[in-house]
Amino acid sequence: LLPRTHGSALFTRGETQALVVTTLGTGDDEQIIDALHGNFRSNFLLHYNFPPYSVGEVGRVGATGRREIGHGKLAWRALQAVLPAATDFPYTIRVVSEITESNGSSSMASVCGGSLAMMDAGVPLKSPVAGVAMGLILEEDGSYAVLTDILGDEDHLGDMDFKVAGTENGITSLQMDIKVAGITPEIMKQALSQAKDGRMHILQEMSKAISEAGEFSVHAPRIETMKVATDKIREVIGSGGKVIREIVETSGAKVDISDDGTIKIASPDGASIQKAYDMIYSIVAEPEVGSIYTGTVVKLVDFGAFVNFFGKRDGLVHVSQIENRRLNHPSDVLKEGQEVKVKLMGFDDRGKVRLSMKVVDQDTGEEIVEDKKES
Repeated sequence: LLPRTHGSALFTRGETQALVVTTLGTGDDEQIIDALHGNFRSNFLLHYNFPPYSVGEVGRVGATGRREIGHGKLAWRALQAVLPAATDFPYTIRVVSEITESNGSSSMASVCGGSLAMMDAGVPLKSPVAGVAMGLILEEDGSYAVLTDILGDEDHLGDMDFKVAGTENGITSLQMDIKVAGITPEIMKQALSQAKDGRMHILQEMSKAISEAGEFSVHAPRIETMKVATDKIREVIGSGGKVIREIVETSGAKVDISDDGTIKIASPDGASIQKAYDMIYSIVAEPEVGSIYTGTVVKLVDFGAFVNFFGKRDGLVHVSQIENRRLNHPSDVLKEGQEVKVKLMGFDDRGKVRLSMKVVDQDTGEEIVEDKKES
């Protein structure tokens, strides 16, 4: 519907309409909630906005009111039950419902529109969700009529506003306001039965537009997850965060590191993700003994040459391992910045890398195998 958003939907039912937008983010975008028993984070946010013009009024649009918070929380509960697990879909999801016109149950319109917008954004919901508001006219003699999908007047003049949201398999949220002393089990049973019929009808209409998760928007971030050893986290972050800042600035991707070694790389551009992935991999990966690498001479000393051969890792090629002849100084055949091919021979007692050039053909990059002479 809206070309620049990650997902969007316009849900209209009678004279009630909601324009709903879904935005996908990373773990950095999670909401931090200051609760009575400490802080916790939520990866699903739903904001419900009810501007005065939606009911033909002129008024100031200021801070969110109690009514908007309550309606938003009801819609949040309805949709939160069908969200995928964070391990399967590691995104922060924000849904914003803008009510453009209202004449009855805009919160249930937000539920329907939110379900459509999330599927449009590619969120793999367990099942689509729809909601409907039920009403009641109760006479003094006990006779009653249960109303389905009430209008504003039926809400104001009636005796009940009973909002029911759920999937084709069950209910995900309920809210009831009544103006009478109470209702009988028969009224409740009939209201739930009619609500199910109405919910099934709405879900059927919604499925004509979209029934499952669509393709990701090109503007939405992609998230790649990789796992590293916990003792490598310090190397990825670097002193004062120097290394991780360099990775973010160079690649253009967002990088989030958890204490258990899980690293999430996010960017709308796949090339940025791959670049950040490669940079992190070059830090945490270990070179294999016996493998041949292409490296660059970074420093020449009297006893050999230091070669950068694996990410940011350097190793020493001793002067005796440069060529199969005696050299007075490595500068006789090498210069800084020169590209060479080396074989990782192993590590010394202090863990320093030992490299060799003379066992590798510098033209082909293949290992030189000496012919064994027959005795």
